[in-house]
Amino acid sequence: MVDTLILDLLDPEEARRPPMAMKDYSDEFKADAVALYESTPGAIYKSIAADLGVNRATLREWVLRDRERRGVTAAAAKPGAQPREAVPSADPDERVRQLEARVAELEASERKLATERDILRKAAKYFAGDCVLNTKESWL
Repeated sequence: MVDTLILDLLDPEEARRPPMAMKDYSDEFKADAVALYESTPGAIYKSIAADLGVNRATLREWVLRDRERRGVTAAAAKPGAQPREAVPSADPDERVRQLEARVAELEASERKLATERDILRKAAKYFAGDCVLNTKESWL
């Protein structure tokens, strides 16, 4: 009763919604979600979680567990998260460094897109299989 009152005070809409069922995500899905978050420069938990259809706190927990498992600190986990503006340099060596950095950014972006594509393919297969099962059950 008290929990409902507190929820009603904090967010009346939230209090009216029925509680969500606990979902069991595969380890592969969790790893893909973490990889997507880690490979997205400037990403926030809220946006990635919304894209994947998971709770923000759940995604955050997966990321923190993965970082702990790897022994990585939060500051070192997402290098280059802040966008940089490259100013062309007259020095050839500096220009090469800038181009190498840009190539690294593009490769990270490509990895992100590939991860997103793979997640979407897996989700499509999962839901297509679920639809086939539901269709078969309705015929029985």
